[in-house]
Amino acid sequence: MTKILYGKRVALPVALAALSLQISLAQAQSEGTGPGGQGAGQGESFRPGIYEEPEENLPADVGELFDDRGVLTPKGALIMEPSLSFSHSSANRVAIEAFTIVPAIAVGLIDVREIRRDTFILAGTFRYGITSRLEFETRIPYVRRSDDVRSRQLLEASSDDVIIDSNGNGLGDIEAALHYQLNIPDPGDPYFIANLRAKSRTGTDVFEVDRELVMQDDLIVGERLMEQPTGSGFWAIEPSITAVYPTDPAVFFGNFSYTWNLERDVGGNIGEIDPGDFVGINFGMGFGINENTSFSLGYDHTVVFRTEQNGSVDQTEFDRIHVASLLLGFGHSFSPKANLNLALAIGVTEDAPDVQVTMRLPIRLF
Repeated sequence: MTKILYGKRVALPVALAALSLQISLAQAQSEGTGPGGQGAGQGESFRPGIYEEPEENLPADVGELFDDRGVLTPKGALIMEPSLSFSHSSANRVAIEAFTIVPAIAVGLIDVREIRRDTFILAGTFRYGITSRLEFETRIPYVRRSDDVRSRQLLEASSDDVIIDSNGNGLGDIEAALHYQLNIPDPGDPYFIANLRAKSRTGTDVFEVDRELVMQDDLIVGERLMEQPTGSGFWAIEPSITAVYPTDPAVFFGNFSYTWNLERDVGGNIGEIDPGDFVGINFGMGFGINENTSFSLGYDHTVVFRTEQNGSVDQTEFDRIHVASLLLGFGHSFSPKANLNLALAIGVTEDAPDVQVTMRLPIRLF
């Protein structure tokens, strides 16, 4: 059986791709050849994540791969980041409820389904530098989803496929996060950032959506959601740790995270649901092509554990699901206050989205 994991943001931490570009710009400033003119920043050492240079000399933050920050927002600065994301998922699901008479011959019900899902997310993210080492972030998404399921019961007298489709749009799950730089490394040493993210359930969840039965030839052949949910339906808390190691001409980075999904009593005949927690790891490297453009490579892997209902688990489900993606990132700086970032994620496991494309446009307001 093939499953698709929905409602999860793949790749929860680091947001870094061109720290090497920032390092080269900061080093140029200390040598008097940077954008600030002759002697800009002379005699100052560069410490990643801490910006003490004049505002007009700040290196651009470009080329993000992941959702969280690898380079913090300067103290007192406010950054607005509109983003647009598209993901496409597909899967073939075969469910067999039968007994075997001889090998390869089954008597019972065999259900075959082909599933397609497209998701668009338009989000507004705001980041504020509380101090040189502490940053606050909030993200407000608007979600549009469409689902198409084609199925056929092979042992039933039917000559036609059954098409079940639905779509929905609306406010998604609002998130808030804190990022704190733990150390002030010497040049050439790694530095570490602690992250704490919380996700609400402001979006419409699957338990709040009305359903209807799908009929064919006076037979019930399936169930259709009247509209697609835009949220997961559960609060989640995710602590994580990010490590960044600059080494000319590249920068290596990685993150380890644990997502705790809080249980909830949804009422009715369902009762209490405790969704499976996530354990995630991602890593990669980024480097600057020139003073305005950067490129990055990364890998993200998340393990999702089984969901419990009323204190018990479904023994027919797998113990865990693996969601993994390869990532490519590109970034370009138009000005000291505006950048364009493009990230491409390619699924390498069956439960990961086939493809996900995200475009971000961080703009420094002040």
